[in-house]
Amino acid sequence: MQMSGSSSFVPDPGNGRLLRDAFGRFATGVTVVTAMAPEGCVAITANSFSSVSMEPPLVLWSPARASARYPAFAEARHFAIHVLAEDQANLAWSVARNRDALGDLTGRNAEGVPVLDHCLARFDCARFALHEAGDHAIVVGRVLRATLAEGQPLAFFGGQIAQVKIN
Repeated sequence: MQMSGSSSFVPDPGNGRLLRDAFGRFATGVTVVTAMAPEGCVAITANSFSSVSMEPPLVLWSPARASARYPAFAEARHFAIHVLAEDQANLAWSVARNRDALGDLTGRNAEGVPVLDHCLARFDCARFALHEAGDHAIVVGRVLRATLAEGQPLAFFGGQIAQVKIN
């Protein structure tokens, strides 16, 4: 059964844009994931973040394996996932476009991972598992600590920054 006003397709290499557009219909939050690499702080913007388990406390995110930043995250024993606030869109785009956008962050968590200030939440994680998943990987982290703050979330929908209306 087709939804009103919709189109359908079967994913194949010739219509990847349609599949990307369909994925974009799912509104997500926006995160910046940081780790410490031999060359210093490495960061990546990701909207592929999800909670997995309460016991043990697990989260996941999915970096593209073709990314120049992927090897640093695949090797990282610890990383931090920062849930961005609505006023951090410039940060999200800056990190997405430039692997060195954060420079050398001075703040570190107990595991030495560079951390950002003023986020809605931060999950300090130890790598629990790494799974190949097509052109991406699934990185599962065991949450060592979580911090949270009040504020409105930064959202992503249809390839653009979106606002979340909270009633």
